[in-house]
Amino acid sequence: MTAKPSDSTPRPAHYARLPPRVAAELERGLAQVLPPALYLVATPIGNLSDISLRALTVLARADVIYCEDTRHSRTLLAHYAIDTVLKPYHEHNASSQRAHILDDLAAGRAVALISDAGTPLISDPGFKLVREAAAAQHDIIAIPGASATLTALTAAGLPTDAFFFAGFLPTRDGARQTRIKELVSVPGTLVFFEAPTRIGETLRDLASVLGDRPAAVARELTKLHEDVRRGPLAELADAYSKGDTRGEIVILVGPPGPIAVTDELVAGKLKAALETMSLRDAARVVSEVLGVPKARVYEIGLTLKERGA
Repeated sequence: MTAKPSDSTPRPAHYARLPPRVAAELERGLAQVLPPALYLVATPIGNLSDISLRALTVLARADVIYCEDTRHSRTLLAHYAIDTVLKPYHEHNASSQRAHILDDLAAGRAVALISDAGTPLISDPGFKLVREAAAAQHDIIAIPGASATLTALTAAGLPTDAFFFAGFLPTRDGARQTRIKELVSVPGTLVFFEAPTRIGETLRDLASVLGDRPAAVARELTKLHEDVRRGPLAELADAYSKGDTRGEIVILVGPPGPIAVTDELVAGKLKAALETMSLRDAARVVSEVLGVPKARVYEIGLTLKERGA
């Protein structure tokens, strides 16, 4: 178990320049014993300042930190003068490493899990670890913070009351189009991660399958060259068709527009409903399902009855 800083441990030079209340909060967190648990710690998606005081104290006090890439995560820890032991946990070693992590938890250690960027488990390994830790009745504590999904969503200018995070789409054209078709009717903003080398192809397929919905491409969020480009899908597909895009990318697509409720659509629903209920009840049910006035549905039902339909 790694030794932790005592009150006499030297602090980084810039530590003394912190506002007193911030420094006091860090001191309070560092002075506390970190209870044994699996800590899921959100880390910055770009700007290293986007980390909470609580996350810093957990990372400093943990007995071990498991991360996707120790070289990448060491940059973050070095920036804050944290020397907690780092060990890898990624998709290639997860099966074997889970047993070691569970052993750590069983031994009463405080274990932190971080991803390369953002909130652990979101398009990153970790779900099976959390499931097995929960099954073994270990405490699991999430330390909230940066998330590319929410950062992009709030900046996109698209509806935020309902959204669906779809992660990375398949890399092959046919599979990608099939997956997009499965998402056509999702009643909310769609959020995708994408590699810069495939951004043009993905936007092209999104426009082809979903139509020219409003959309946004968020690139290099919180970093020096942050950029959020908004527009119809077809326009964005054309803008990113050259294949020279760089950086981390989030694609957001607005929800489907309202479906036009034609008399034919109402009549079709009514015919099915009238097989098992009265016109009055059928009109009420179809009115609620389609979101149209009951009087309109009832009138169409009367016409159907007159025609003997």
